[in-house]
Amino acid sequence: MSFKIKALDFFLRQIEKLDEKSKRIIKQKIQIIKENPFKFKRIHSKRFNRVFRVRLNLKGKETRLIYVVLEPNIVIVCLLERKNDYRDLEKYLSKI
Repeated sequence: MSFKIKALDFFLRQIEKLDEKSKRIIKQKIQIIKENPFKFKRIHSKRFNRVFRVRLNLKGKETRLIYVVLEPNIVIVCLLERKNDYRDLEKYLSKI
């Protein structure tokens, strides 16, 4: 099945602030997600069943790329810093 990548405005604003190396890393991960969206670890959410995360290390910070599979779309939600322990996840998922 072919998936289409959609990104929330919040995510687009987040990546605008990043340097070119970080953007390239994220772009590579999104390509992997498009090929197989179920490859990465599933995380629990109150709103959606198919929420996944990709581990990234951007500028020495542990970061997670959060996405939701809503067939035939993959919605890229946000970048979360690991130190915040996913506290803001449900707030970002409510924007879908």
